[in-house]
Amino acid sequence: MQKSSNFQDKVAGSTDMETKQSDSLMRLQLFMARSGVASRRGSEAIILAGRVSVNGKVVTELGTKVSPHDEILVDGKKISLEEEKRYVLLNKPAGYVCSLADEKDRPVAADLLKEAYAERLYNVGRLDMFSSGLIIFTNDGEFAAKLSHPSAELEKEYIVDTSTAMPLNLAKDFMDGVRVDGVFYRCREAVELNSHRMRIVLIEGKNREIRRVFESREVGIKRLMRVRIGCIGVGNLQYGQFRNLTQEEVKSLLKLCKNNEY
Repeated sequence: MQKSSNFQDKVAGSTDMETKQSDSLMRLQLFMARSGVASRRGSEAIILAGRVSVNGKVVTELGTKVSPHDEILVDGKKISLEEEKRYVLLNKPAGYVCSLADEKDRPVAADLLKEAYAERLYNVGRLDMFSSGLIIFTNDGEFAAKLSHPSAELEKEYIVDTSTAMPLNLAKDFMDGVRVDGVFYRCREAVELNSHRMRIVLIEGKNREIRRVFESREVGIKRLMRVRIGCIGVGNLQYGQFRNLTQEEVKSLLKLCKNNEY
């Protein structure tokens, strides 16, 4: 009788162990996102490009499941799950590119954070090289994907200073919608502060949207600065300075996203 009980205990223990192992498995793209490589969608593109190997074998199947015990390499570098999630707000100076590396060897915004953070952080959305202002860096791929997806409709506010006087109807036209080279651009709000300054609020932010609209009206931009992302303003942050977002700020940003499922 005692032997039977011991056998049942062993079977139960074995089953529990198998369940725990099964629970620890996750899709490769999710593992990469939680390791600070990129968002899940970005990680999928990296996998499909053949840049990921698991235990020495290149993997291109998106359904592949892995565990923290597997050796996973991206571009030959080992990755592992980040224990602490980071959410960092940077006031990017003009002249820095929003990329983890630049083939033209230009200054990279992420390098401004390297001495303060050991984790690999990547930018949520982008600012072009010549624009300045707020940008969020994180190692939380799901958070990044949520905020950066167009369906989030998260407001971004900009101040634009021009080198030439603006046409009187530019703000109204931008709110009504402007088509440039076959692409339709429309902002949520545009307010002319004076003849050389405008405040603009975007909810999607297509590539170089503000610059393309202004260039189409032959208005030169002297400075373009993002001063707000959702409920987060620039505050006292000077160019090149950064700070951690609070947990309340992170939750508030997610709540503002129209695609929020939390």
